[in-house]
Amino acid sequence: MTEQPENSPEDPIDQPPDKPADQPPDKPPSVPAEPEVPRARWLHRRTVATGAAVLAVGRAVLELWRVYVGTLAGIVRGIARRNAPGRARGELWSQLYSIGNRSLVFILVTLGFIGMVLTYESCLQLSRVTGDFSQIGVQSLRLIISDFGPVLTALMLATRVGAGIAAEIGSMKVTEQIDALRMSGVLPIDYLIVPRFLASLVMTLVLTVFGCLVMFGAGGLTARYSFGVNPHVYFDASLIRGRHIALLIIKAEAFGAAIPVVAGFCGLRARGSSEGVGWATTAAVIGGSFAVIILDFIISAAALLVTGGDL
Repeated sequence: MTEQPENSPEDPIDQPPDKPADQPPDKPPSVPAEPEVPRARWLHRRTVATGAAVLAVGRAVLELWRVYVGTLAGIVRGIARRNAPGRARGELWSQLYSIGNRSLVFILVTLGFIGMVLTYESCLQLSRVTGDFSQIGVQSLRLIISDFGPVLTALMLATRVGAGIAAEIGSMKVTEQIDALRMSGVLPIDYLIVPRFLASLVMTLVLTVFGCLVMFGAGGLTARYSFGVNPHVYFDASLIRGRHIALLIIKAEAFGAAIPVVAGFCGLRARGSSEGVGWATTAAVIGGSFAVIILDFIISAAALLVTGGDL
């Protein structure tokens, strides 16, 4: 009698049992998932971060307001006490020269080229539609006086003057020169920001007027030599009213007040070493430009409401 091998197919011991046809196949063993961060904890972290950011912005706005009020108070103190210790001799004239004379060529060249491009594109589009250039000059002049002239001048000053003020005050802050002024009984705002504030008020308006003239003149030359527009037709100021001139003055003064205050505020917040000065310079350019855009919107909206939309 022969013995069967252990792995013989007739041996039913190692054979798997038959599965019903409708039974699904075996699933692989599941890997336990990593524990997820509870939603409440994530929401708490986001709430704390948002609250900290809001508080930081609120503190910065409050400090900026204090710098502005301190600047106005410094002007009053300077008028009341001409021989006050915080009054820098000749500093106002120096800042008038630095902000005005040194920015004149930069402003004129920039606004001149922008005026040429603006007039060229306007005439080009009109030539494709109607071919009537009778209104191109007077409408360009209204736009330049009411908006483009003061806004572009202020944006250029925010990049040049704002960066310079922030860098100078920031360097003094990180080298502890401002602390030395305080120990000497001199208010840093009176000594550093007030002369720049007054000079910016005066020179922003002056540069805006020169920039508008150059912008309009460059546009007239472009219209004359590119599209043959008669200069008597282009250089027409018959639709300019006193409200347009008043709007130019208000915008120029508002922008001239905002740029040195924002730049001085950023310079006073500089920390550390040269890296802090670089941060202050960048923040001054961004903040000054942003302030110009916001003020332009507010003043333009108020002017539209006051004049009933007749600008």
